[in-house]
Amino acid sequence: MSYQKFSELDLTSLLSLSFSTLIDELNDRMSELGFEDIRPAHGFLFTCITPNGATGIEIAEYLGITKQAVSKMVDDLEKRGYVMRQTHPTDKRGKIIVLTEQGRLIMKAKEEILAEIEKRWMENIGTERMQMLKEDLTKLVHKANEGKLSSRLKPVW
Repeated sequence: MSYQKFSELDLTSLLSLSFSTLIDELNDRMSELGFEDIRPAHGFLFTCITPNGATGIEIAEYLGITKQAVSKMVDDLEKRGYVMRQTHPTDKRGKIIVLTEQGRLIMKAKEEILAEIEKRWMENIGTERMQMLKEDLTKLVHKANEGKLSSRLKPVW
């Protein structure tokens, strides 16, 4: 698609495409580092449990999926060595899901890759314009969601 065609897109499409572009590159780079079995949904789960862990119910609410689906995802990630279940610190009958060392390595790699992508985007449009874009989007999101928005990002399915 040419630059002209992109410039004709509405804001929702441009925001969606920019997010998809970033996630696609992140996934490609993670695969190059040997984390080819990690998917965007896993990244959202990792974000939810960082840094102190979360219960299955908290993860289900965050991801907008059933507790059973979370359990399957956690089982799979636990087998791969990325997460583990621990006894809940205040409810000895409950469990929390936390990152393992391997899971923390994934989060570190993700943060470094995202910082590189953002730096490259800044080089493309300029640091001042990127900062203005971030400030403007922050204002729009805050104003539109006053009193409703949690401090955590929720995945867009």
